[in-house]
Amino acid sequence: MTDENSELLIPAVSAEVPPEGLTIGEAAVAVGLSVDTLRYYERAGLLLGPVPRDGVGRRRYGRHDLAWLSGLVMLRATGMAIADVRVIADLSRRPGTERQRLLVLEEHRDRVLADLARTRRHLAALDAKISTYRDVTGAAGATNETDHPDGDDDR
Repeated sequence: MTDENSELLIPAVSAEVPPEGLTIGEAAVAVGLSVDTLRYYERAGLLLGPVPRDGVGRRRYGRHDLAWLSGLVMLRATGMAIADVRVIADLSRRPGTERQRLLVLEEHRDRVLADLARTRRHLAALDAKISTYRDVTGAAGATNETDHPDGDDDR
């Protein structure tokens, strides 16, 4: 895998990272997580490796750690289950597993597409219901909630 491909697979980080790295609180803010979630991700084995520590044992996150965490945040935002994120992390620790990672991502994409189709059906049902209520309220002469003395329009 070339460096160019590595850049595509791991998101860029815009946070300024000093040579000694960021504290856990700073890292959490930089990637949009809570400190508790970041600790959970570490305990759950979702990071690529152990987070370096300073001389007194405090975690120090480097640019690569933040890039990896940003990728996890993105995957979770797509609805990927922790179990699948763990599979991606496990595979990512081993070279030559790009095909297996691709399969996990494609399977997740299929689930996202199924969810999207279901959401579109739900939206169509809501649009039909709204259209019916607009027709009914238009036929009854009601144009807004102020026409209902009790404020309840049967929704």
